[in-house]
Amino acid sequence: MSTLRNRTTVLAAATTAVLALALTACGGDGTGTKSAGPASGASKEASQPATDATTAKTDGAAQNTEATKTGTSKTGTSNGSTKTGGDTSDSYAYKHPCKSGDLSVRVYPREGSATQHVIEVNNVGANSCGLSYFPRVSLGAAKASDHSGDIQPAVPGGLGGAPAYPVKPKTAAIAVIDLNPKGGDGMTWINEMSVLADGDHMANADTQNFDLGPAVKVLDPKLGLYESTVAAAVNSMKQAATS
Repeated sequence: MSTLRNRTTVLAAATTAVLALALTACGGDGTGTKSAGPASGASKEASQPATDATTAKTDGAAQNTEATKTGTSKTGTSNGSTKTGGDTSDSYAYKHPCKSGDLSVRVYPREGSATQHVIEVNNVGANSCGLSYFPRVSLGAAKASDHSGDIQPAVPGGLGGAPAYPVKPKTAAIAVIDLNPKGGDGMTWINEMSVLADGDHMANADTQNFDLGPAVKVLDPKLGLYESTVAAAVNSMKQAATS
């Protein structure tokens, strides 16, 4: 009886040992397989931000590249250098006649005179340019269908020297015309002045017309050369010879 109890005790102990080994191998304590799951999940979550960061970096680089392209387009040297500062030398002007699109022409009465008008030609371009020595001017009737009878003013003679009158950007070439230097009874049918800023290089289509009003009397008009000031232009006009 004692021997049978001892065998039962040994068998129970062996069975307990086998069950303990089986539980250990299978992770039956809840720590093996379950702990591996979070570790794998943590690894996946840790790798995800790295992918997002790479994407953000790539997107950022793309945005920077696009910004650079836009900036270059807006500040390109092909247009920027011309707009911000062109060639303002007289030598450049001598070789580059002014274009009508780079000029703004004004005609207005000279202060202190009843018969003189100022012709002001402004260079609104980026570079210096050259004009003829004086504007081509004719005086006639605005509604006339035939302008062959228009009056041309006398101009100074003995011209020579530089190949053109240079006009720097944002400056003006000024000429003065006196419609009636002697103040006598002149022609009253004239009410319009036609001005071509450069009679040597510009087409007739670039001529601009200016109203003189109804009370103008024109007799032996005189026109001076282009100058930088009104006073100098008046002195030049006085050098024009009339018959």
